[in-house]
Order: sequence, then structure tokens, then C-alpha cells
Amino acid sequence: MDAQISSSVATGLSGRYARALFDLAIEGKSLAKVEASLKALTDALAESADLKALISSPLIGRGAAGAAIAGVADGLKLDTLTKNFLGVLAGNRRLALLPAITRDFAALTAARKGEVTASVTSAHKLSAAQQKALAAKLKAGIGRDVALDVTVDPSILGGLVVRVGSRMIDNSLKTRLDNLGQALKA
Repeated sequence: MDAQISSSVATGLSGRYARALFDLAIEGKSLAKVEASLKALTDALAESADLKALISSPLIGRGAAGAAIAGVADGLKLDTLTKNFLGVLAGNRRLALLPAITRDFAALTAARKGEVTASVTSAHKLSAAQQKALAAKLKAGIGRDVALDVTVDPSILGGLVVRVGSRMIDNSLKTRLDNLGQALKA
């Protein structure tokens, strides 16, 4: 079953890295710890422009990137496997793939649990209660448990854009305004 999950969920270079971390986490019986560490890292990336610059800058050498990301891992109290994994990414100059790797890892864990992953874009950070309510609504519509991958994009102005598999629901204020503008031109 895990091989099927790999081929259908995690693709490309980020998928291979995510799959490697996923397999090591299962083998080490530390899937929950790694999942929590990646969540903390994703939250830190969303809040820190310096951390985004660290993972995306081609000017930072392997050694400096490795030392900096190790410091970040210590500061966030990430588990040992995730910290070592980040060191490998830094050594291979693949830290820029980190957002895609965390997304692929989340998709792998969701598939293992029998969940489907919904990518949600909102104009502002959703509270835990809002995320729980959204997951419940999506579960009612889809008929399966739903794991949310939430990103914040202020450019949509308001509302949500939800993607589940090949289906997309764009209820953003930006899209509504664009549609209104097109209707007024006609």
C-alpha cells in the first residue's frame, strides 16, 4: 500500500525527499514527531521573512546554510530525524524545496490515514475553530476525512480558494471583483 501512496501522492524531486523522510519516520516509529516538527517549521516559514530568505537564497553556502538551519531546528525544538533531514537538504542545496516537501509529506501522511488533502488559501490566518469547521464541511461534501493544507495570501482580499484533487472552489473576493469587472465591460 505504501508504494501505491508514493507513486500517486508524492511526485518529482520534492516527492522523493518527502517519501524518504516519510519512510524513515515510519521505520523509526516517529511519524507523529516528524509531522509535528514539519508543522512547526511550516508555521515558522509563514511568519519569518529571514527564514524564507535562508531557504531560498542561492548566495548562502552549504556550510552556512547547514549551520543556520541547525540553529533554527534547535530553536524550534524539532525532532532529531527532522533536524538531520534539514542538514541533508542544506548539504544538497535543496532547502528551497522545503515548502513542497512539507506539502508532499502531509499528503503522504493523509493518504496513510485514509484522508484526502484540501489545499486552502485564505486572505488571513484561519483560527483552529475555523479550520475545524471547514474540515467538517468538506468532509460532509466529500464523504472522507479531510486534512487541510492552509496558506495565507492577502492578495485574494477575502474569502477562500479550496482545492481538493482536481476540484476547485474559488470563493475569493478578488475573483468576485474580477467577474464583476468583466460583467460591467460586456
